[in-house]
Amino acid sequence: MNDFTKSFALDYTGARGKFVATATALGCALSQYRHPTKTGPDGEALLIDVARLGDPGAPSQLVIISGTHGLEGLSGSAAQIGWMQSEFARALPRGVSVLFVHGLNPYGFAWGTRTTENNVDLNRNFIDHDAPYPANPGYATLYPHQVPDEWTPAALVPYTDAVSAYQTAHGADALFDAQARGQYEFPQGTNYGGTQREWSNLALETIVADHLGAAERVGFIDWHTGIGDWAKSFFLCFNDEGGALHGEAVRWWGKDRIVGQRPHNVARPNYQGLVFHGLSKFLAGRPMVGAVIEFGTRGPHVRHALRLDQWLKFKAEADSERVRLLRADLHDCFVPVSSHWRGETTEQAISITQQAVEGLTTWSLAATTAA
Repeated sequence: MNDFTKSFALDYTGARGKFVATATALGCALSQYRHPTKTGPDGEALLIDVARLGDPGAPSQLVIISGTHGLEGLSGSAAQIGWMQSEFARALPRGVSVLFVHGLNPYGFAWGTRTTENNVDLNRNFIDHDAPYPANPGYATLYPHQVPDEWTPAALVPYTDAVSAYQTAHGADALFDAQARGQYEFPQGTNYGGTQREWSNLALETIVADHLGAAERVGFIDWHTGIGDWAKSFFLCFNDEGGALHGEAVRWWGKDRIVGQRPHNVARPNYQGLVFHGLSKFLAGRPMVGAVIEFGTRGPHVRHALRLDQWLKFKAEADSERVRLLRADLHDCFVPVSSHWRGETTEQAISITQQAVEGLTTWSLAATTAA
């Protein structure tokens, strides 16, 4: 079992310190991107840390992101650090370089919320904000009941009833799509994609321009938590199914992980504005293979925690024992306080990352041309 204490930290500041120390010991080149207006709970600077391992001119480059959803940042940070601490990191193949983007959403990471400083789900923000926003009428039906004024068992019943009625009328697949695909109408709702590009969105484009200019082909991992079985990895690959790039993902990680995945045993939502989509655009036609990779926690019950995140942000009293208890429950939902969960997920992250490195090493020119 992996010693999770070597890769996990207790908070954003601790994770930053451990990441920078590990990257420095490995000989990585480090860069920082500081949030221009926001600070952390103790007034600390909010930074995206970027570490480069290997030749910046390598034709094949792997981009590994943590903290897109701030609450999930401790797990993604540990996944990055775990591989950097492994023997694999000291035997990087020629022609391959790895770019670690630590804490893409540093505000959410530091403040313990899934969203950015504007309550925007960063993983729904990478859309064309000059075009009409994607409609989500199903979400509009559910929203009035989503976040009650009081967080009590009785106050939560109306939303449960609304969800049950929607599923009866439209089916489980349509329900999950409405809940999760993203929405652009309710600024205090879950999975809100915003009305403009968030600072983290703009920063990622700058990071690509600063660090990926030489890349001819790119691998991509965006670490997340929530979907899937307890402590097990769950892959969401957004390369077009049946295409050459999707075939590369299958070759790297296996057909059973990539093809036909059903989050929470329902159809995959029509996700809007993912980091995956943004990075693909920033690469300007250069081929990219990759996935959002989740580590499972509470299965479908994670949806309940997303509502709790919103309630704590917009409805809760400033501070009380009750609020602290609920906040601890929220954090445990996304990064369980369990040595088993943390050790198992770190072991898998090391293996999954190495599979991507090896896949990039042997990525065929035929696949690149076909893309």
